[in-house]
This record gives sequence, C-alpha cells and structure tokens, in this order.
Amino acid sequence: MDHIPRLSEVLYVGLCRKIGTATEVAIKRDVMDMEDMIKKPVYNHVGCTEMKSGSYREGFRLTSSDIDQMLWLCNYKLITDISQSWLYNTTKHIFVLMEDSDTPPGFVRLRLLTPTRDNITTSCLVLCNDGSYISSRQWRETYFEFLNQKSHNIETLNIHGPCSSGFHRSVEFDEVLCLASFPWPKLLGNLIDRGHTWPSASVLVKILKNKCHCVPIGSKVGSPHNELEWRLSFSQAEQQLVCSMNHTQFLCYGLLKIFLKDVINFSEVPLLCSYFMKTTMFWMIQLGHIKWFPNNLLDCFWRCFKYLIHCVYREDFPNFFIPQNNMFMNKIVGDARESLLQQLYQHYRMGVSCLLLSPTLRSILEPALSSPSLEIPAAEGDFMSVVDLDFCGMTEISKLFFSVHHILVSYLYLKSIDTLSRLSLSPHQLLTLQYSTAQTLVRLAFIMTNNTSCCTHKNIYNLDMIICGMLKMAARLGHVSYLLYLGLYYYRTGRYKKTLHITCITKQGLSQSFLMYNETVDRQRYNEVVGNLPLSRRMKIAWVYHVFLFKNIPCIEELCFEQLVNQQKGGPFLVVSPFVIVEMLSVLSHYRLGNRSPCLQSLTDLQTLMLYDDGTYAPLELRDLSWQILGICQHVVGDLHGALRSFEDSLKQEPFHRIKEATDFRIKCVKQQLQRNGQL
Repeated sequence: MDHIPRLSEVLYVGLCRKIGTATEVAIKRDVMDMEDMIKKPVYNHVGCTEMKSGSYREGFRLTSSDIDQMLWLCNYKLITDISQSWLYNTTKHIFVLMEDSDTPPGFVRLRLLTPTRDNITTSCLVLCNDGSYISSRQWRETYFEFLNQKSHNIETLNIHGPCSSGFHRSVEFDEVLCLASFPWPKLLGNLIDRGHTWPSASVLVKILKNKCHCVPIGSKVGSPHNELEWRLSFSQAEQQLVCSMNHTQFLCYGLLKIFLKDVINFSEVPLLCSYFMKTTMFWMIQLGHIKWFPNNLLDCFWRCFKYLIHCVYREDFPNFFIPQNNMFMNKIVGDARESLLQQLYQHYRMGVSCLLLSPTLRSILEPALSSPSLEIPAAEGDFMSVVDLDFCGMTEISKLFFSVHHILVSYLYLKSIDTLSRLSLSPHQLLTLQYSTAQTLVRLAFIMTNNTSCCTHKNIYNLDMIICGMLKMAARLGHVSYLLYLGLYYYRTGRYKKTLHITCITKQGLSQSFLMYNETVDRQRYNEVVGNLPLSRRMKIAWVYHVFLFKNIPCIEELCFEQLVNQQKGGPFLVVSPFVIVEMLSVLSHYRLGNRSPCLQSLTDLQTLMLYDDGTYAPLELRDLSWQILGICQHVVGDLHGALRSFEDSLKQEPFHRIKEATDFRIKCVKQQLQRNGQL
C-alpha cells in the first residue's frame, strides 16, 4: 500500500470518527479546563490540588484510555535554591530542596528543610548525609495503603510505577500523590534555548507559568539511594504541547497509540508505552521536516515510525524536556530489545500496509482499498451536524462531579463560577458553568434540608423558601431531569400535590420525540426542532440525564436504606433513570393522597417500563436499582408477590450499585409479611 493522498484523507476521516473531529476534541478540552478552573478555589481551601492528566486529559476517549489523576499538597514548596524561600510564607509552607547532583538526568532527591508534623512525610523520612530526605518508595507505599483503606469500591488496587492503579466500575485509573515545583528546575533551560519554531513563544510562556512535579519513583540505574530519587514529571507542559498541535498532528498521535496497542504490543510482552508515542510526536513536530496535512497523514505516520525504530536501534530515546534522560536506559536492552527491533523491522518491510494489521485501522482503510471510487465525506467539525456535537457536549458535561459535603464548599464553587462567568469563554465553557451551577445548587439545597438548627417556624419557613428557590433555579439552568430534584424535595416535605404537579410537567418534557438520553436520539427530529436554538436552550429542553442521589444527603425516605448500603460499599451515589424516578414519585404521591386508581395506573406504567424496555429508558447498568424501586412501590401499595418478584429480579442484574444487602433485607421482610398473612 503506497503512500496515496486519497488514502491519507480516508484515514484522516476515519480517525476523526474514531478519535473526534477538531471541534469535538476542543469541546472535551473546554469542559475539562472549566472544571479545573471551577474547582481551583476549593483545592486551595482544602490544601490538596488534583488534576487529570494523560491521554484522557488530552482529549482521547479510546477504550484503552485510562484516567490518570495527579494530586499534590499545596503547602509543600519545592525549590531549587535556598534563596527561593523568600517567595513563600515560611510560617505556612514546608520547604523541600530539589537536589540534582549525583542523580541521573530527570531525577532529583528531595531534602526536607523545615520541620513538619504531616504524618505521611514524617513516616517517609530517611537520614542521609546529615540531612532528612523523603523516600519515594515509602511515600508511594504509604499513599497506596491510605487509598486501599479509604476506597472500598476500587478493584484490583496495586502499585504500578509511581501510581496506585485499579479499576472503579470497570474504568481503569492511575492515581499518584506527588509534589509540585515552581519555579521550574534550572536544568530545563534547554527547552527554552533550542531556537525551534515549535513550541511557539506563547506556548512556552504558558508552560513556564505552570508547575512541574516530582513523582515517587527512582531511576532504574543501580544505586543504594534509588529510593531517595524522585522522577520529574511534566504533565501540565505536555498538555500544553498536545493542545498546541494541529488536528493532523493530534490524529497522527492517536494513530501511533492505536498502532501500538493493536499491533506492537498485541503479542509481545509490552516494552513500549504510549508515552513514547507522545515523545516521538514532540520531537518530530519540533524538527519541522514533516508537512502536517490530512492528505499527508500516511507519510506523517511513517516518518514517526522510522524515528521510533531508529531510537530502538540506538538504544537511546531522549526525553523531550531533558534530552540527557535516556528513557530506554535499563528498560529496552538485551534480548528484549533484539526481539522488539526484529518485530519493528518486520513491520517496516511491509511499508505503511502494516497499518492493516490493526483491526481498527483495517476497518477504516479496507473500503477505500476495495473501492477506488469511494467518495470521501467531509471530515472537519464545521460540517458535523448539531446532534453529533451536542451528543459530545452532553457526554462530557454529564461526567462533571463536584464533591459538596458542606455549605462552605458550595459557596466556594458558586463564587468561582460567578467570577469565571465574567470572562470571555467559549460556548461549551459557558455551558459547563451553567450545568455546574445547577449541580451545586441541588447539592447545597439538600444539604440545607438536613440542617436541624432551625428551631422556629419562621426560620423553617425562610429555609424552605431558600431551598425551593435554589431548586427552581437549578431546574431553569439544568437539563430536563433537574426538575425532578424539586419533586423529590416536595415529596420529602409532604407536599404530594405539588410533587404530582412536578411529575406531570416532567412527563411532558420526557415524552418529547427529540430528547437525547442514554446514547439514544432521533437525529432528524432533534435537528428539526432544536437544531437552530442556542446551545443553552438545547440543553434545557432536549438533554436528559440520570438523577443522582448522593451519599450523606437523603433525598427520599424510601431509598435511604439503599443509599446507606451503597455508601458502606464505597459508592458515592445512587444513579436512577429519570423515567423510573418520575413514575416512582407519581406512585408514592398518589398513594399518600389516597388516589388509588391513579396510583395503580402509575405502578402499571412503571412495571410496563421495566418489563418491555430494551434499555433505552431504563439503562441496563442501572437495572438493579430500577427493579428495586419497582419492588419498593409494589410493597408500599400492598402487592407483596409482585414486590418479591421485583426484588428477586434486582438480584439478577449487574450489581452496579452494590445494594444486594438492601435487596436481601427487603426480600426477608416481604416473605415474613407473606407468612403472617398465610400467603407463603
């Protein structure tokens, strides 16, 4: 398969569909950027900052993209010279000196200069050369133990490099507790002095304004002091560099990642990682010998692939930020290197047709190879339909999660949102602020609902007015499902007629033919009805997402037991389909009001939904709780046999919420009641 511009364009279009167009990638980054900006004041308040990094933060959503999380303590200040201590408050900050003498390039030792009572640090100190140094090995092991005890819902937690790695609800994650350095270490002057056109001066300025980090792992060079070495990490700088790529460069990076996963690392013991692919891209872009255009994508890939082979052959792969750091050192050597080199040469002899070894890439290229007349569709985001861009936006925004456990944190979030709203922002950044406001108001409202300090009727009345106002505001700002939080509050406070009014309005909203929910949407109707409306308006009338019942915040009495069990298993919340919870509120409210016929009709509607829905309205992963809710409603109205069947059906579902103990208890209660009635 020779280099043909047409095949490059076909590959470009296919990767746009697989990885995302330039517009879709920009949406993902805008949402994540805004999330970080909103949370920044809260991080400063609690003294620990966190940041998503890696391929997920860069805009990839491949199946192999895990979620990398970096955390660092704000009161630790890493300095490269004692004279830099004047930059900080000596009474509030803990100074740590980065020493790079007698360490391999890219690694430092951390010497504690000021005393601290912090348990994690004091337990990791090692005396060496008349100084106290922080052991990287003990640091990562201490944090691993902390995470292992705190998070009951993490599966197969283990130490991987500097990180604690595991699975949370089938999503792989890497989390590392590190220390941040600002200003940048002096040894990074090489990046500034290279004199290349990439990265641009403006990107370099952004890089230097950010931090670099020390992560707890030493070099592989044999040394008795390896456990005192920390590796320099440049995740924030790498994000800036990736974001400065044009879309052809970004897709070539994604192409290298796919080829690595599907071909290079498919049969052999993995020696190469995606970080090598990223570094390859950095070097090849900076060298400036490639024309990065869609119709030249195959040539772009081939030149990058040859550079990778060249590095393996020389046993030298320089780090982009510190070229003296050979990242192949003591890793790709000996027989392992020879085997890898032989494999890469086999692919090299095939030419760019080696891409066909990847099932993902073969599915993109084969139609064009078998049909020379195949028409190439438009690839750029400007030609994408509104529904595709909105689906991308809704998917990203719905992942936002703001941990709110008390009123002060809510205030900090809302204040941050108010400050950011005055900036010049993109449409999806503004939408992120809008959605974040709605989510924060809901969490704050139910926190205030549990406030028991209001002892007078006047105070209770005033608090109720404030809560109702916040929930109404959230309903006006959020998507269709947000009105249900007001319905939950009305039900909790015994206003069942108002609850029914809310369910009636919500059912009308949920019955529209153009709704976007659970990866399902009528594309034609969506484009016809809401396609020309402003983005904010489209979210409010056409987007539907799950309802979340957060731990420590009881929203409805009938599900408090499930919330408790879920919390004990480490779950942060219950997730309910809005189509299920609207019927639940309708059943229970009619029952409380004594409206038996409408109550039974709503119960029948809920049962019909559970029996005949294909997962469109009651998603399969949420079925354990959905069947549980049906059983609770049946139990309340007196259908004990129906309740028993529903609870048993709940146990047959995927245990997404881990509420088996609650289900077993409810089954036991129903059976006891049936025995007392002589029906079992």
